[in-house]
Amino acid sequence: MNELMDLLRGVLAAPFDLLDIPVRAWITDIVNWIVSMFRGFFRAYISPPVRSVMETIQWALSSIPPTVFLLAVFLVAWRSASWKVGLFSVIALALIGFMGVWDQMILTLSLITTAVIFSIIIGLPLGILSSRSDLFYTIIRPILDIMQTTPPFVYLVPAVMLFGIGNVPGLIATIIFGMPPVIRLTNLAIRQVQPDLVEAAVAFGSTRREILTKVQFPLAMPTIMAGVNQTIMLSLSMVVIAAIIGAGGLGLEVYAGLERLNIGQAFVGGIGIVLLAMVLDRITQGLGQKGPGAKEKRSK
Repeated sequence: MNELMDLLRGVLAAPFDLLDIPVRAWITDIVNWIVSMFRGFFRAYISPPVRSVMETIQWALSSIPPTVFLLAVFLVAWRSASWKVGLFSVIALALIGFMGVWDQMILTLSLITTAVIFSIIIGLPLGILSSRSDLFYTIIRPILDIMQTTPPFVYLVPAVMLFGIGNVPGLIATIIFGMPPVIRLTNLAIRQVQPDLVEAAVAFGSTRREILTKVQFPLAMPTIMAGVNQTIMLSLSMVVIAAIIGAGGLGLEVYAGLERLNIGQAFVGGIGIVLLAMVLDRITQGLGQKGPGAKEKRSK
């Protein structure tokens, strides 16, 4: 009886000593197996296209004179939102240039653009498939939860092990971290298109592809653009963190400032990131407010 009481006291005092789940060892073994089996594949077939797209975008943006770049940004922001957004965008980007971090901003913008392009290329088809299959969305939903809730720093370790140090592992981590909003909101947007509009298109003999491209997609575009907007913001935050593993840009200014305890350098990088985020946010929001889908929502 005393032995039983001692056992119960031990269980109540330290219940977690009864079972030790070696999650650390399991994850380490899985990651090591993936690295040993697929490192060559990832470096030979995944890294080159990602690096090529990023370097092409960076070269294109760097080749544009700053004055022409600011004028182009003004026109894009004016057409997508308003002249006020265009003026704000020019002032914000000009401040970045006057602070001496224009080149770093261009690199950060190249990284973000590359990550968003790949997120859209992969995410849109998955979102469309999710909207057409409840089973597929049920399967992919917990994966999206994991992708969104895993701390960003966790992505850096396997990325470095698979791709090494540099821009590519930072981009891969950014794509994984920023892709879920595109998938989720594409799925949501297409599901929310009014069924009677789809039925009318079917009655007129439209194919599934025509219904998607001519009815569902235009009406769903504001919500899809909201997903793209979220992807851009998440990508920007992840690109900053990715500076730790060799991705350059404004994030490197922040990281270098922290490492050297140079508060001025860190603040300049941080201010540049904030201004760039505001510009991208205003422009993408403006794009999402145009089109038949946005007009239909405003009419309601």
